[in-house]
Amino acid sequence: MLNVVLVAPEIPQNTGNIARTCAATGTVLHLVKPLGFDISDAAVKRAGLDYWHLVDVRVYEDLDDFFARNDVRQLRLFSTKAPRAYTEADYADGCYLFFGRETKGLPEEFLERHYESCVRIPMREAARSLNLSNSVAVGVFEALRQQDFPHLKEYGKMKRNI
Repeated sequence: MLNVVLVAPEIPQNTGNIARTCAATGTVLHLVKPLGFDISDAAVKRAGLDYWHLVDVRVYEDLDDFFARNDVRQLRLFSTKAPRAYTEADYADGCYLFFGRETKGLPEEFLERHYESCVRIPMREAARSLNLSNSVAVGVFEALRQQDFPHLKEYGKMKRNI
């Protein structure tokens, strides 16, 4: 099992796209408040997120609440400031992939505390950063690739008409 942790996400469409990635891969989605949007049943239905029921979504008051409720053995913090590329890290079963808010990223003190777990997606400096949902997809699929796509290989079988 893989875990995506969004710390103070601000844009509902990004979280919706990330939830879809989690639904498609069986990844748990952890949301750390404050959230920049409403995820009540009514709001989710209004947004037309027909896959929301496929996602294991867990919500926390803050990072302290998150760590109190989870046994985190491996974490990877995605940041444009990180010293190494995401492909240089290993991703074990149960790994937690952390992503910060769209406008500020993860808190500096959190990054410093977990310096050895910080990774970045290589890109041109002028581009600033990828969209949050794209960054999550890159991280999730690298972790799943390293784990040989557990429970996902049995899908996508094409029939050949010859």
